Parts: sequence; structure tokens; C-alpha cells
Amino acid sequence: MLRIDNLTHVYPNGTRALDGVTLEVPRGMFGLLGPNGAGKSSLMRCIATLQIPTQGAIRFGDLDVLASPDALRRTLGYLPQDFGVYPRVTALDMLDHLAVLKGFANGKERRETVDALLHQVNLWDVRKKALAGFSGGMRQRFGIAQALIGQPQLIIVDEPTAGLDPEERNRFLNLLAEIGENVVVILSTHIVEDVADLCPNMAIIASGRIVKIGAPLQLIASMNGRVWRKTIAKDELGAHQRDHEVIATRLFGGRTVIHVLADAHPGDGFEPMQGGLEDVYFSTLAGTRRQAA
Repeated sequence: MLRIDNLTHVYPNGTRALDGVTLEVPRGMFGLLGPNGAGKSSLMRCIATLQIPTQGAIRFGDLDVLASPDALRRTLGYLPQDFGVYPRVTALDMLDHLAVLKGFANGKERRETVDALLHQVNLWDVRKKALAGFSGGMRQRFGIAQALIGQPQLIIVDEPTAGLDPEERNRFLNLLAEIGENVVVILSTHIVEDVADLCPNMAIIASGRIVKIGAPLQLIASMNGRVWRKTIAKDELGAHQRDHEVIATRLFGGRTVIHVLADAHPGDGFEPMQGGLEDVYFSTLAGTRRQAA
């Protein structure tokens, strides 16, 4: 289990990226959900020992991460948001090179490891293709392959499906689900569907703070009977925002559909609906913004 206790990080310019984050992450897939600028990447960099927090503690099992960063790195797999590669190198050669950097000195053992990983991420058939010719999804799967070198027990993936087409996203999520059966995998993302599809446990982060923790199904159940829907004209949105707690708006067939959070029926034209994780997310962020105002 990964334990984070009262983690705070303030950048030299005074920006408080993390503000007393406390979190327990069990084995399996764990979703860290939050908007851009919420502190997700700062938290991932602290866990990955790429950045020393201003205060707080991080433990992975019995290991004090901040006191022994090298020990964590030996059991860490990390796919950052911006994953750079040498574009003219083949996938096979690049993965072999990264395996050398991770300590695989024995040539036979290294080749067996590299071959197995290329099969696992379904890149074996293009192993001799230059990385410059890879699609976005193929590059992300290569990123997972390099993160899996050495059988890490903690894997961090930061915004892994942003920009992927639906087919590549599904392929990538299936790969993550397979990996997350036996190790701790933290999926940091602003895409609600990724967490809903994969993660039995999750947290929502906003303004550097953890504002909600739980199992997605339990969080969704907490919204039962409290989410209402109405289709309105676009120019009616302002009035509804003044009169109700509007947590989401979307266009459908040229009309505006609003979701409202209310314990009782909010009035004429509204109909009850089964809330989803997106409604949990938006209502949590709306509540956080009201508190900050």
C-alpha cells in the first residue's frame, strides 16, 4: 500500500501546488481525478521522487520514500504526461536501451524481458519500426512497456489517454486493467470515463487538496434521488444557474441539457435521472469552488 501523509508543495514563485494531501492507495487500479492545474502532476512527481515536497511523508509498504528515493525507483514504473523518445530509433532498440539503464546487464535476460514486454503491449509486429512512425496510442503502449521493465510494484500513469482515439483508448485501458491486477497502479487523469471504466477506488483532487475519496459505485449511489435533468433554451441557462445548483450542461440536438443537484424536486420541467460519476465529479468541483469564493 502507498500512504501519503499531509503532503504539501510550494513552488519558489509561491504557488501552492499541493496543500496537505493525505491518501491511502491500495493494490489495484486507483484513479486520481481532477481538472487541469489541480495538482495531479505535482503529486505524481513527488511520489515518483522527481520532486521533493515542502513537507509531508510518503511511504510505500515499509519504505520511507523521501528518505530512500533510490529504493523506490528500483520498484517504480512511471509514464509521465509528456513522454519523450528518440524518434528515429526502433521500438526494439529503444526498449533494449532503457532496459540497460534499468540495470539489465545480462544480454539474454534483457532480450527475453524486452521481447515479453513487446508481446504484452501488442507491439511485437512493429518492433523494428521507428518510434517516429507510431500513432499516439502505440507510443503510449510503448511508454507502458518501458514502465514495466523490472516488474515494478508501483506504477504511475499521468494523463495516459489524452488525445487517443476511441479504439486506441480502449486498447490502452484494457492493458492497464491487466497490469493493475497484481500491483499498485495510480491513474492520474481529468477524463472521468477512464476512472469509471477501470478503478475500484478513486480520489478527486482540486486546488491541491483531496476533496473526495471513495469507490466510484458508492459515490454514484450517494447521488441517488438528487440529480435532475431538464432541456432548456440556451438563453434560459443564466436564470437556472441563479435558481438551482447546476452541476453540468451539455448540448443535445441543438438544445441545452442541464443537470441539477437538489434533495427535492426542483420544479416544473425537471425529471429525475440516475446520476453517474461525471455528476459526482462536477458536483464536487462546484462545491469546492463555492467554498473558495
